[in-house]
Amino acid sequence: MLNKRAYNFNAGPAALPLTVLERAQAEFVDFRESGMSIMEMSHRGAIYESVHNEAQERLLSLLGNPKGYKVLFIQGGASTQFAMIPMNFISEGQVGSYVMTGSWAEKAFKEAKLVGGAHVAASSEDKKFLAIPELSSIKAADNAAYLHITSNETIEGTQYAEYPDAGSIPLIADMSSDILSRSFDVNQFGLIYAGAQKNLGPSGVTVVIVKEELIAKSPSNIPTILRYDTHSKNNSLYNTPPSFSVYMVNEVLKWIEEQGGLAGIEVKNRDKAGLLYDHIDGSDGFYRGVAEAGSRSIMNVTFRMQSEELEKQFVKAAEQEGFVGLKGHRSVGGLRASIYNAVPYESVKALSDFMKHFRQTQG
Repeated sequence: MLNKRAYNFNAGPAALPLTVLERAQAEFVDFRESGMSIMEMSHRGAIYESVHNEAQERLLSLLGNPKGYKVLFIQGGASTQFAMIPMNFISEGQVGSYVMTGSWAEKAFKEAKLVGGAHVAASSEDKKFLAIPELSSIKAADNAAYLHITSNETIEGTQYAEYPDAGSIPLIADMSSDILSRSFDVNQFGLIYAGAQKNLGPSGVTVVIVKEELIAKSPSNIPTILRYDTHSKNNSLYNTPPSFSVYMVNEVLKWIEEQGGLAGIEVKNRDKAGLLYDHIDGSDGFYRGVAEAGSRSIMNVTFRMQSEELEKQFVKAAEQEGFVGLKGHRSVGGLRASIYNAVPYESVKALSDFMKHFRQTQG
């Protein structure tokens, strides 16, 4: 019998659906009566390959089966994508245009500077990255190979409410922390990438959803493993894939289907975020939201209190009650509740109740 599960608000690796963990537990030792775990079998075998293909098809199905897109499973996290994107798409005389919204956008921008040319299309640094720039202020360079955005900044707690129109150049998005959290039109994007460990599964695999016409632009003078066409031509089986992570992604995608797809999961996510933001805003200043109201993330709720000492007391008291991961990122401090898809409403309600109790005893 399980001990009581923690209220998991970790930013990543993050909470996984309990039903998915239980299914994986049941299949862990003997997968599909093979006498082996999926981690033990050949990635070239029919059983693993069926799971691999199923995960790709299920992801596209959840996105409305857009035409002309491929799903790739790549290792190295979003951090490898920061380099792969400029390496594959920036030709001589071109730059990558980046919207600077915080810590993760900055990391992507720095890699592009190393590889080719990087241009700032817009920035909210003047607002300490606590807001998403006005879409009308975003201007890609005339020689831009693409426009890059970070759809959700986990550290600052900001998120695009709508996406910019990149016109004739590809729009590329790092959706590591909010992919499949809400409905959106994938046809707006040339490429989307996401490390799995927040909304898709465990760490180890990065999902890339890319237009087939962009894959054809992979240059032949960069390392083979860093070319998108290598992964595409080999169905993401050029080298040994993180097979257990891919299996878990497929199980999480099944779970999202069971929640009513993206439309159903969005309702749940907005309810969870609304519960916390309403409590913060109604606390007479005891709790203070960090991100500007129009840019608030429904995935990462960031907030502060009147002093760092009080915040430390809050975290300590919360941990004693089974709440995990509420400390803000070390670069900015404060408090953060990451409420990804798999964090149940009951956990968020418990946190809201704890926040109310803490305010009553300390306020």
